[in-house]
Amino acid sequence: MNNAAPNKPLEKRCPCGTGLSYGECCHRFHSGELIAPTAEALMRARFTAFAVGDSEYLLKTWDPKTCPSELGLDVGIDFYRLDILETSGGGPFDETGRVKFQAFYKGLASGVQEEDSAFRKVNGAWVYSTGELD
Repeated sequence: MNNAAPNKPLEKRCPCGTGLSYGECCHRFHSGELIAPTAEALMRARFTAFAVGDSEYLLKTWDPKTCPSELGLDVGIDFYRLDILETSGGGPFDETGRVKFQAFYKGLASGVQEEDSAFRKVNGAWVYSTGELD
């Protein structure tokens, strides 16, 4: 079991919006059991990592060319909904992809972050490269 997400029981619904439980969905990626097969799957897993506070997974799946040396997660912000608006590329046989999404949050601040994110494969695994906020 991944100790980086102690507040998300495996049987609870996954925050990424697939309708599956966390154990059936993003936990498989967070634990290292599997790697995300598509850019969209990685986007969902990264959103869930923000939701459960798994900064280790976020750094591990960030493009080495653009990855920060450390990542501070916003305490008091609860990411609770992800809407995928558009995808291009990012399939199992692609090398690059884009995912446009909206991430909804509440807590000390409430709102929605809309971003168009670029992904690429590094050594056969999808990584987040850059994002443009809308």
